[in-house]
Parts: sequence; structure tokens; C-alpha cells
Amino acid sequence: MQQLIEELKRADIGELLPNEPMSKYTTWKIGGPADLLIIPRGKRELAAAVALLHRYGVPWTKLGRGSNMLVLDKGIRGVVIRPGPGLDYARFDGHTVTAGAAFSFIKLSVLAGKHGLTGLEFAGGIPGSVGGAVYMNAGAHGSDVSRIFKSAEIVTENGEIVRFDREAMRFGYRHSILHTMPGIVVEATFELAPGDRKEIAAAMAAYKERRQRTQPLQAPTAGSVFRNPPGDYAARLIEAAGLKGYRSGGAAVSDIHANFIVNTGQAKAEDVLTLMEHIQRTVKARFGVELVPEVLVVGER
Repeated sequence: MQQLIEELKRADIGELLPNEPMSKYTTWKIGGPADLLIIPRGKRELAAAVALLHRYGVPWTKLGRGSNMLVLDKGIRGVVIRPGPGLDYARFDGHTVTAGAAFSFIKLSVLAGKHGLTGLEFAGGIPGSVGGAVYMNAGAHGSDVSRIFKSAEIVTENGEIVRFDREAMRFGYRHSILHTMPGIVVEATFELAPGDRKEIAAAMAAYKERRQRTQPLQAPTAGSVFRNPPGDYAARLIEAAGLKGYRSGGAAVSDIHANFIVNTGQAKAEDVLTLMEHIQRTVKARFGVELVPEVLVVGER
């Protein structure tokens, strides 16, 4: 690893942080250390870093804004790559917007509305990055990334930058090709439509009011923990199983929204996993439904 770090330094990739606690970078505020966190300055540096890691045979994990992710207590072996400030931008051109992987998906939805463009209203409450949203095919309120996606530049596992169109992304429910193919989004372009600024603002305000009423926005969470099963809602099943408020160590099922797990202060990843497994067993026993996690679990248990 030291030889790799020296070569990364010589290549002037960006920030290199050995043994960096991931709890500083996840919305759950949970997670052990990564052997090395790399924050590349821009697109070229990110591609160069991945190429070097490929040459050294060192595994790597991508990290955006740390939502929708549970990093286990022993941390992540190998390297974690987090897009840096050079990928935190958005450019509007007519009805399209191109944004860097590090740009806030919520901020992008707000800017689109101010430009009089409709299509991104659903993103107003998704607390991730553009890169993470594309990776997960993030969605809400009956829409998702696949409906507005035009193309993305992706760094493949050998460090090559390749442009993917919508078909190549193989989007599904909270799924993209990046779940099975190693790669990291560096930039994405979305196709929007002209709309009425007042109507867009009203829709986003209504969504925001609903979130404030129905989600534990002030507590450390990762968003929805389980995927909605076909024709039903995970939150309804968890609540019907009597699990609102159920605790394991420092982790608790939210009293406000049953598909959110809250870090009440000192939760460990093990507390969250134990709670998730209890929820799955209970819902399966009561209703015969297998709840599938939506959060990505990474690292060593």
C-alpha cells in the first residue's frame, strides 16, 4: 500500500487520507476506517487513480455523499474513492443539464426549477450526489433517474472514461449496470422539459412539506432502508409488525417513518445490521414477505 501511496502522490491525484474513519462521510455517521481514502481533484485525476489501482490489483469502493450506505465497523479494506470539488458543478444548456458526480442531487433539482425546467422535482428530497443517484437509479414520487437520464461519463475498472447512454445503463428499480460492472460516474447529463416556475416550486414545496411531516429529517439516517415490495410499502409492513421504536443498541426504527433506522447517538453498524435482520425475520413471519435492503452494505463485519 505504501508504494501505491507514493505513486499516487507523484501523480498529484488529490487528497490521500490513510486509515480514514468512514463515519465522517456517511449520513448515518457510522463506519470504521478505510485503508486509504482518495479524493481526486477532477475527472482526469480520478481516472488516473483508478488506472493505478487496477495496475496494483488493489480493490476500491466508490463513495458519494454517504447516504444509502452502511459501512461496517471494521471498515473497508483497500481504497475508497470520493469525487472531489472538481466534480462539484452543474451546467445548463437549453433543456439539458450536465452535472459532476459530486454535485448535490437536491441542489440540482432546485436549480432546474429556477431555470424553469421540469423533471427533477422528485429529487428534492434525495440526499445524495449526482453520481450516487445515477448508480442507484434514485427515485421518489413515482419518478426516477432513468426517466430523465440522457448519458453519463463513467470511469471503468481499468481507468478508461466511457460515455454510457440510457440503454447501456440497464436501469431497473433502484438498480443500474454499475451494481454488476465496476465503474464510477464522473459526470451525468439529464434531459428536462420546459415548465412553469410557479408550478414546479409548488410541487417541490408540497413534497418538502410531506417529507418534514413523515420523515425523521433531523436524525442521522441513510434514507429508506428496505425496497418497497411489489404492490406494497416496506414502511407499512414494518409498522404493521409493531416495530416502530424497536431498538438494537444505539439503532432504532424511527417513530415517524418505519422504513428509516435512526442512529440515536452511538450506534454501531452491528446494531443496524442486527435491527435490519430482526425486521426481515419479523415481517417474513407475519406477512410472508421478504424485505430486500435498499442500503448498500460495505466493509468488514
